[in-house]
Amino acid sequence: MFRKVLIANRGEIALRVISACKELGIRTVAVYSEPDRNSLHVKFADEAICIGPARSAESYLNVPAVISAAEIADVDAIHPGYGLLSENANFAEVCRASNIKFIGPPPEVTRMMGEKSTARQTMKKAKVPILPGSDGVIASEGEALEWAKSVGYPIILKAVAGGGGRGMRICRNAEELPALYNQASTEAANAFGNGDLYMEKFIERPRHIEFQVLADEHGNVMSLGERECSIQRRHQKLIEEAPSLQVTPKLREELGKTIRKSLENIGYWNAGTIEFLMDEDGKIYFIEMNTRIQVEHCVTEMVTGIDLVKAQLRIAAGEKLSSIVTGPVEIRGHAIECRINAEHPEKFTPSAGKITAFNVPGGNGVRVDTAQYAEGVVPPYYDSMIAKLICHGKDREEAMNRMQRALSQFVVQGIHTTIPLHLRIFADEEFRAGKFDTKFMERFLERQRDAQGLGANSGSR
Repeated sequence: MFRKVLIANRGEIALRVISACKELGIRTVAVYSEPDRNSLHVKFADEAICIGPARSAESYLNVPAVISAAEIADVDAIHPGYGLLSENANFAEVCRASNIKFIGPPPEVTRMMGEKSTARQTMKKAKVPILPGSDGVIASEGEALEWAKSVGYPIILKAVAGGGGRGMRICRNAEELPALYNQASTEAANAFGNGDLYMEKFIERPRHIEFQVLADEHGNVMSLGERECSIQRRHQKLIEEAPSLQVTPKLREELGKTIRKSLENIGYWNAGTIEFLMDEDGKIYFIEMNTRIQVEHCVTEMVTGIDLVKAQLRIAAGEKLSSIVTGPVEIRGHAIECRINAEHPEKFTPSAGKITAFNVPGGNGVRVDTAQYAEGVVPPYYDSMIAKLICHGKDREEAMNRMQRALSQFVVQGIHTTIPLHLRIFADEEFRAGKFDTKFMERFLERQRDAQGLGANSGSR
């Protein structure tokens, strides 16, 4: 096992990794930007090193600064968390060259799966179902028009290096395609330094379902079941569940076998997530792979009892899956996660500032992952998520009821949060009935606006 690990991240995931390391007897090193000097991940790590000013490019994304900190602290390994450098193949290569273990897949595989059009073709060869679309990068507007004619409208243009909905455009006819192609390419180039696009058939009302995997460095791969991630706003997940109501035990087993074989073929190891879209007829299609731990890994932990972050550390230290996960994987009960963001719950504008009061809920089946506290400051420079509230129950009904109770007891004062929004979602009949897809939030917010309009009219008479 490792002697000392540096966590190249911040916030709740940095604290989550520190907790896993402590349970395994591993010393930890936190890195932080100047505004994060008083963060909890700095407080609870064994050592902490400042790596730069507020801007991520000058601190958390500054590879030379991170590597220098790792060398000064004399660490054995680096855990990248999620986001930031977690899927940066160049960073993984620098770790390798510096004789520091990168806790993630090999850089060659990260690069392969991070280039989304290549990932599509890789999965297609492995018999994983993929959406109809282009065979690779689309070179021009003219080629885009030819592919769209072949695939059939509506189509969606996607950045090959994309994420978070940037570099994506939905196109419904040939007349609007050239302008949308140029818009998506420009946005992708600005966001990712790569304007290349590929194309897929667009599903109007899909569900977003992802499978969690673990793989060791000895060729063993394991599927840990799926998560439902359809409750999204602007391609950003708000609520995740495990298991999905739409995935049957037969589909779970069949897709799990296909996924295992595909990852064995490419030499994948450590944690990863295979993401799919499910259409209205229940057919499922691969869209991308995340070669890291996910924000929503907690719901899988709750229903399987497997600590995924500790598994990552043990895999990177050379252990076999058979010693980490003993016996068959069983899905027990139902788990739901709410991402609590520092945002106005109606305007969705960021809400940085000082937290004046902070009380997290507890009780059976309730888990809170956060790095915030009373008198803590939410800086304006980083992702707005400040906590994850996860509730587990014997079934979905109990998990939802527990979540409603826990949300009502979650107190954050001094800033706005999305807690009121989550409470409204959990009171919604469509959500509670499981009748949702990735367009749910659009319909939900429209219903909310209509209800508020009716209330205002009735009150003025």
